[in-house]
Amino acid sequence: MATATATSMATTAVFTPQLPTTHCSALPYLPLRFSNSPFSPSLKLSSASKRYAGFQIKATSQESSPDDGGEILTDLKEKWDAVENKSTVLLYGGGAIVGVWLSATLVGAINSIPLLPKILELVGLGYTGWFVYRYLLFKSSRKELATDIESLKKKIAGTE
Repeated sequence: MATATATSMATTAVFTPQLPTTHCSALPYLPLRFSNSPFSPSLKLSSASKRYAGFQIKATSQESSPDDGGEILTDLKEKWDAVENKSTVLLYGGGAIVGVWLSATLVGAINSIPLLPKILELVGLGYTGWFVYRYLLFKSSRKELATDIESLKKKIAGTE
């Protein structure tokens, strides 16, 4: 009899219409539970929290840390004053911000196309597998990759 009542109460609770509430959750409001179990949430302080309530932790200051960011700001001001062509720096910074915004918009648009993200993920996994097989699996190919990276570094640095 008790199980039949519990199931009938559960079904009536599920199928009864809910009035709109002011909170954003789709779940109904549940009252707080008061329990003495250490594993259940409770508004009462447990014995352990009462025991540690007397402890106070004090932070100590280190002399190597900057005081309120003042040193960082002065360093930034000195570096900004040392820059000769400020308009170019601002133009590159603005271009970088626009580039990040544009790439985020492009990735969001690609991600909204239904099958394309999964296809691109599959292509990326295939390329990763090929790269591991081609350059990382065998010792001779790892040496070849290392020489290729060193030659690329020299080309970028302009020493080659």
